Amino acid sequence: MAVISNTAKQRLLAGKPALGFQASLMRGPAVPQIARAAGYHWLCIDGEHGSTSISDSVQLCIASLPAGIAPIVRARQQALDEAARALDNGAQGVIVPNVNDAREARDMVEALRYAPLGARNWGANGVQFAYEVPNVAQAQVEMDHEILLVAMIESAEGVANASEIAATEGVDVLFIGGVDLSLGLGVPGQFGHPRVQAAFESVAAACRQHGKHLGMGGIYDEEWTVRYMGLGARFVAGGSDQAFVLAQARARARFLESCAQSSKTH
Repeated sequence: MAVISNTAKQRLLAGKPALGFQASLMRGPAVPQIARAAGYHWLCIDGEHGSTSISDSVQLCIASLPAGIAPIVRARQQALDEAARALDNGAQGVIVPNVNDAREARDMVEALRYAPLGARNWGANGVQFAYEVPNVAQAQVEMDHEILLVAMIESAEGVANASEIAATEGVDVLFIGGVDLSLGLGVPGQFGHPRVQAAFESVAAACRQHGKHLGMGGIYDEEWTVRYMGLGARFVAGGSDQAFVLAQARARARFLESCAQSSKTH
């Protein structure tokens, strides 16, 4: 049995956008299917800010793989052991928050990739092979090939060191966390501020120089989404389940209220 392909990674390699659906509140096997039906390519399982337990994460990973959407876990910065555990149990990628320099980039590679790039221990349960695991050496090579390691750039320090982070072998994506970056630059929520624009341009240049993918999240303003995707951002978080439900529910409520008001005039 061949390893299950990482849909998001294949799209990036083909120069296509890989769009993420963040599971913050929703649970259960329907979540990845809903995300895939809506046109998304990877499921962000939020283990940093969300209330997702390791059990929740594993179930979402297992449900994502046959649905054709890549399960990618956002870990806590100081919890690379938890991230490795997620990879053992079906995750096809890890997003590591607030990576500020080459040392931190090397630490994530060391913990999350197998030798020779890293020193991750073998403990995978085989879900990425539909439980038909080949020999260990072959399994490690195939699993490593499908993993996406994503370094989040969320500070002025991370921006300043973007080139050395991008140069780190084993890191696939530099992902700008728009909200925290704007906070760190002293312009919270001002995604069009010159400082934020300059940061995006700097990280985008580092990605081009070292052949890495540019990603972004937290920016939902259409004008600036267009602008930053124009710089090459292709690994893009589209929004969270909570935001999607609220947006559609509010729009429907406004429509129904307008219908009720309209009926009073007839």
